[in-house]
Amino acid sequence: MKVQDVMTSNVKACRPETNLAAAATVMWEEDIGVLPVVTDEGKVVGMITDRDIAIAVGTRGCPAAGIAVSEVITGKVYSGHLHDDIHSALKTMRHWKARRLPVVNDDGLLQGILCLNDLVLRAEEKKGGRAPELSYEDAMSTMKAICEHRPLTAAAQA
Repeated sequence: MKVQDVMTSNVKACRPETNLAAAATVMWEEDIGVLPVVTDEGKVVGMITDRDIAIAVGTRGCPAAGIAVSEVITGKVYSGHLHDDIHSALKTMRHWKARRLPVVNDDGLLQGILCLNDLVLRAEEKKGGRAPELSYEDAMSTMKAICEHRPLTAAAQA
């Protein structure tokens, strides 16, 4: 099973210069919690979550319309490829604790997004001794790895 068989393909995105209010509006209207951030050409340069927006607005003392997405995103992007085996994408998600993985084509252009929801909804039980391509165990072990708390840093422990 390939990533393209499981991912959500009609994904919304925003650009680095988009303000947080506009990004939040798209999230609200589409009932989603993340937007890939793409260049004019469609290359993924980051991800912005509803949590990122809430923390930025809560800590910066200025309205969401006055903060650009580029000021909030980290710039580190871990992505999957359309033709990757789903288990390769799960490994990436587990390693980087990524709840969502943008999916790109050979040119690095956004094609979709692989979310935990996609995994859970496509996972299957083992039937008659036949292991499914995406099992409940695959989905659950990925969720557990992502949800596991990271060790506290020295600053957080103080």
